[in-house]
Amino acid sequence: MSYNLLKGKRGIIFGALDENSIAWKTAERVHEEGGTFVLTNAPVAMRMGQINALAEKTGSQIIPADATSLEDLENLVSQATEILGGKLDFVLHSIGMSINVRKGRHYTDQNYDWTQKGTDVSAMSFHKTMQTLYKQDAMNEWGSIVALTYMAAQRVFPDYNDMADNKAYLESIARSFGYFFGRDKKVRVNTISQSPTPTTAGSGVKGFDGFIAYAEKMSPLGNATALDCANYTVSLFSDLTKRVTLQNLFNDGGFSNMGVSDAVMDAFVESNNK
Repeated sequence: MSYNLLKGKRGIIFGALDENSIAWKTAERVHEEGGTFVLTNAPVAMRMGQINALAEKTGSQIIPADATSLEDLENLVSQATEILGGKLDFVLHSIGMSINVRKGRHYTDQNYDWTQKGTDVSAMSFHKTMQTLYKQDAMNEWGSIVALTYMAAQRVFPDYNDMADNKAYLESIARSFGYFFGRDKKVRVNTISQSPTPTTAGSGVKGFDGFIAYAEKMSPLGNATALDCANYTVSLFSDLTKRVTLQNLFNDGGFSNMGVSDAVMDAFVESNNK
């Protein structure tokens, strides 16, 4: 169902890879709500995905950009405002990568060159994106910037590895840069801490199916889906949340406030009785 919440609003959506991506679902929902946008991803990611189909479906243009490159980001923002016909109202940062996770390196045995690359892609790119938007004065007042994160930024999930550090850094950047963006430009900056979601990127984490199953049993409402996250993001892009900023907002079916659930206790007791 569409409410025209984003009619007349313009933006950039980072990170749509395929139809399992949260960014993909968000692009579809933004389009349904009347928003227009450009799509962007790193050239290597674009070769792996089906972003052209999404662009055709939503009437959007694609601007390839490496989010770790200031030159690429400057070109992206200037082209986006030209294509869309004015300043931006929303930006979604949906980017994350850990070579240590991908290569199976344990947290206690990191390759630090890989660690730095992952930090640059997963967190520093968010600072670079906002710095570029800020310096180009590319956001309209009461615009909204959202980045996606995960609860491993606050709690230990052993196999999430250095991505947990990256997400903690990402959330800190959102608060710190969000202060200046709010004070100087009246722009909101928030992060959404999403349930473990079966995306192409998430599936690379060891034991990810276990993450999903455990969170499902712990959450009174069950895990939030990629579409749930897209809907939440739309609400944060809309004028209904004009003074929500500097927040890390949990979209996780209640998981973040749970100690233990009946379902988890029952499974634990059952396994002990075997």
